[in-house]
Amino acid sequence: MFLPEKRFEGPVHFEDGVDPSSIQRWAVKIEYDGTGLVGWQKQSVGLSVQALLEKAATRMADGRRVTSITAGRTDSGVHATGQVAHLDFPADMSLAPHRVRDGLGYHLKPHAISVLEAARVGPEWSARFSATWRSYRYRILNRPARPALGASHMWHIRGTLDVERMQQAADYLIGAHDFTSFRATACQARSPFRSLDVLRIERHGEEVWVIAKARSFLHHQVRNMVGTLSLVGLHRWSPERVATALAACDRSAAGPTAPPEGLYLTGVGYDPDPFIE
Repeated sequence: MFLPEKRFEGPVHFEDGVDPSSIQRWAVKIEYDGTGLVGWQKQSVGLSVQALLEKAATRMADGRRVTSITAGRTDSGVHATGQVAHLDFPADMSLAPHRVRDGLGYHLKPHAISVLEAARVGPEWSARFSATWRSYRYRILNRPARPALGASHMWHIRGTLDVERMQQAADYLIGAHDFTSFRATACQARSPFRSLDVLRIERHGEEVWVIAKARSFLHHQVRNMVGTLSLVGLHRWSPERVATALAACDRSAAGPTAPPEGLYLTGVGYDPDPFIE
């Protein structure tokens, strides 16, 4: 049977070529291990999360093509514990949340991609445009010995990181700024201005976490901030130099790009949340 979709106030975003009467839209929350994948977006070569998810959904739809839109594209090697996408299934399918979740999960095997939750939404709802925030966590293994386990899931830094100094530097980046110094040179965003709500540094035993939250991020912004903050933690930069780098509006003024394997997309926010009854 069909479930009543949840309606959302705000701008209506229909993707090009989508006839709202021909589809039923489902929001899905996903976790995945980005190791060995080319990232979220479909590529001409290599496995992507999007291609595998759409292939699984198309199998559920008996070969009828199912398309997807995501809340945020992740790069090759980046992981997710709370990615969100929407899928447009044919309108005549009889679906329920558990069937969408379990059916996709079955067809995604053996790949390290799991659908955690599914919710029916209206055709005006968009995983991308309806999102009000996105959050990331970056994991750093901070000890002299290299990791024997989980090397593809964290960045190993041998020297002791001074978390207090890193937080002092991070505080300069919180708020609304021109983040040109912290975005990839190939970033396609129209504006370098973003408002960073949270940038918190935490130590958890041998690990240091960098936690970031904003409505949206620029390409490589989190990884560039982490790479820069690592220089402060290693006492190679002063915290104040991060403020100087930010003001320069020049990518060459900031630090290196941290490797992708330590980065996790941990959550996407919506109001209301489609996954809450």
